[in-house]
Amino acid sequence: MEEMPRVDAIWESAVFQRECQRLVVLEEDRVFCRHGLPHLLDTARIMWALNLERARGIDREVVYAAALLHDVGKATQYASGEPHEVAGERLAREILEELPAACAFSPEEVDAICAAIRAHRRFDPDAAPLSQLLYQADKASRACFACPADVRVACSWSDAKKNLSIRV
Repeated sequence: MEEMPRVDAIWESAVFQRECQRLVVLEEDRVFCRHGLPHLLDTARIMWALNLERARGIDREVVYAAALLHDVGKATQYASGEPHEVAGERLAREILEELPAACAFSPEEVDAICAAIRAHRRFDPDAAPLSQLLYQADKASRACFACPADVRVACSWSDAKKNLSIRV
């Protein structure tokens, strides 16, 4: 299996780790749709599969970086009410711009990753391919049809947005 040093550097980022730990605490009692590493990796793997199936040609580390960072602003949303895609774009840029030079993404890659994070909550057919893949993979990663929570009470997603069957 091929290594991904730039993605490893994101994982090792002090800011990323801090935000992950904040989120673990804030979602400790949440029974559905947590935003931890399993969700982030599911999203990344689905994005990568869609990228390959649709022959988009997006670099694997760019795909994984966008997926790994897409919910990095979730703890801020819980704490302050700032939408997590807005906080996430800001935090992702901070993380990406502080990576060691040997693991740096290009300015164009940073901009594409941050744009995808900012746009991941709404589908835009005119958006860049990375943004479209992130939106679709994020939603497809949720198995709403098998949710252990009483989704009528706990979930704010409309039925149209929920994954009510196995699909991508």
